[in-house]
Amino acid sequence: MMPTPQIISLNFGGLPQEQCLWENSRVVFLPVAYDLTSTCLPGARRGPLAILEASSHLELFDEELETAPSRVGFHTLAPLQAVASGPEEMIRQVYSYAEPVMRENKYPVLIGGEHTVTLGMAKALKEKYPQISFLQLDAHADLRDSYQGTSFSHACVGRRLAELGPLVQVGVRSLSLEENLFLKSGGVKCFLWHRFAEVPDWEEEVFEALSPEVYVTIDLDVLDPAIMPAVGTPEPGGLNWKTLTQFLRGLTEKSRIVGFDVVELVPIPGLFAPDFLAAKLIYKFLGYIFTHFPGRGKNHTAGREI
Repeated sequence: MMPTPQIISLNFGGLPQEQCLWENSRVVFLPVAYDLTSTCLPGARRGPLAILEASSHLELFDEELETAPSRVGFHTLAPLQAVASGPEEMIRQVYSYAEPVMRENKYPVLIGGEHTVTLGMAKALKEKYPQISFLQLDAHADLRDSYQGTSFSHACVGRRLAELGPLVQVGVRSLSLEENLFLKSGGVKCFLWHRFAEVPDWEEEVFEALSPEVYVTIDLDVLDPAIMPAVGTPEPGGLNWKTLTQFLRGLTEKSRIVGFDVVELVPIPGLFAPDFLAAKLIYKFLGYIFTHFPGRGKNHTAGREI
């Protein structure tokens, strides 16, 4: 008799079904396929599934940390599909999608989709952690009050986050006159990419500007398009892999990261590397969050350690 084939649903890490059950998982992935307000290159709605598929090719042992971050348990929700009634309703949908994850004290990782989806998760976490601050890694300030007739465009995400709590931005290298004037008003701490060379200790300044509990939103265009060309709005310059991952590791040693997202992947047919980079970035960040480094206090961890 032929053996019954094992069916593995699309989940982060490509784990067998018995290893990614809700009740046994500390981390929950929330894929959101949405790009209604994208204004340069469409296709971010295809990003979540591309990242999930690429993640099935990850080596689950992390050579830097000498452990397997997946041991904390990964559960992947069914992708949240887009609604056509507008971005504000989509934000409400993401909020409702995230609420059970918050209620059950799971660790949320949102996979976009365009940057607008961040706001639904941010609102859910704000209710759980009233003193939360937001860290935006992005090539763009996204501080417009309104863009193309909506206050909830991907170009307005930073502005809306700043209304929810303290916002710190890293890697910005493109902004409008309106956004520049808003930054000069002092409401947002922005670390422009071109000034990194002038401020050798910029990482420490970022850490000091954040509250103890932090939500991190990573727009993949914060990276140099030489290594991350598959984004909706690419900008010359940006961080490289080593700079970004070292920064994230340092961040986890200073703050409690209560959740994060990775957004704005626009898959390029036939080019697998950017999809895999996004998947590995998520896995690497989770490794930093859940690994207890020597000298790091328990207050900086996200819960169960590896």
